[in-house]
Amino acid sequence: MTRPWDGIISEEEQRAYHAAGFGRATGLGKRPALLIIDVQYRTTGTRPMPLAEAITEYPTSCGEVAWAAVGNIRQLLELFRARGWPVIYPHVAPKQGFDFGRLSDKVPAIMTVGARGYDFVAEIAPIADDILLPKKHPSAFFGTPLVSYLINAGADTLVVTGCTTSGCVRGSVVDGFAYNFRVLVPEDAVYDRSATSHAVNLFDMAAKYADVMPSAKAITALAAIP
Repeated sequence: MTRPWDGIISEEEQRAYHAAGFGRATGLGKRPALLIIDVQYRTTGTRPMPLAEAITEYPTSCGEVAWAAVGNIRQLLELFRARGWPVIYPHVAPKQGFDFGRLSDKVPAIMTVGARGYDFVAEIAPIADDILLPKKHPSAFFGTPLVSYLINAGADTLVVTGCTTSGCVRGSVVDGFAYNFRVLVPEDAVYDRSATSHAVNLFDMAAKYADVMPSAKAITALAAIP
């Protein structure tokens, strides 16, 4: 099976990781929770557009790759709602002066996003009983009650979607792994403004922290949970 990082991570490096025992599957538990991270118009734009055009609307947009991921997230979301499994929306809320911190130094454009940019994309917007989780930093776990919510929901597996692959997705995956949750990343349900960064971080997560697979394969595996 062709992987997103083929042609970017050399075959020699991939063989070395495999020989060292990296990348073994951890499998799914009995009760997954779906994380939909930062799927807001500020990261997708209001419609599919090439990146160069999208960033004129929202500088933090990832362009048309985001909309391809939204369609796959929607299919996962339909399964989770049908099964009554937890759905959680870690998201950045509009920031006030005391929130700025170092993010304002590294990415000043995020401080100028209009209120509409923080709205959830309509195709996968939350409904009653979904959990909204405002966050201030990349990881959905840092400074939030996410672990408490997951324990209360009886979740043992995280299905992590959204953006960016190299930022908030990766940060949440690493922390979820550190809390000993099983982690699944549907590779076409996460997105990034950089194709290279997207691929490299998927490779690294697959090697060390998560099971990474296409969303169609993920849906089949999830649907098989009793």
